[in-house]
Amino acid sequence: MNKPRCFWVPLDDPLYVAYHDDEWGVPVHDDPRLFEMLILEGMQAGLSWITILRKRENYRAAFDGFDLDAILAYDGDKVEELMQNPGIIRNRLKINAVIQNAAAFKKVQAEFGSFDAYIWAFAGGKPMRIIRTGENDVPARTELSDAISKDLKKRGFKFVGSTIVCAYMHAVGLIDGHTSACCCYRGDKS
Repeated sequence: MNKPRCFWVPLDDPLYVAYHDDEWGVPVHDDPRLFEMLILEGMQAGLSWITILRKRENYRAAFDGFDLDAILAYDGDKVEELMQNPGIIRNRLKINAVIQNAAAFKKVQAEFGSFDAYIWAFAGGKPMRIIRTGENDVPARTELSDAISKDLKKRGFKFVGSTIVCAYMHAVGLIDGHTSACCCYRGDKS
């Protein structure tokens, strides 16, 4: 029997169900994973999340496991190689943004000790619980995503508009936005 899940989860897609049940809304404090999710959310711009989720392993392979130092060494030849990779979205602006975001990410790590310390400071160090009852009370952006987006852009990040940042906040658990009827809803639990 299917457990109740958030309205947006296509129950006939095991990949999406696993992502919802095991990752979405779960706090992430690992810089490499925070970087990966920031990049993947940016890649989603203009597309559906399932498109990116299905290509996730291809992105990991194409971008050297999202290793910052490897990405920072990318040159024009590597960008052209990525533009020919059918396993990823071949958008030059997005590919170049990965390289720029790797540099910006490293600068944040140097300033704050970790990207984790930087990003979680916006949430006061713990997940923000939002009680959702259905799809009509799920905003695409918030005042907090506006503020984080503005700060990321100031630091040189690309593809970090407020809507992308709001999705990112859910993806890495800064916001636990599972609906109250969802099997993953944690209420006041950590």
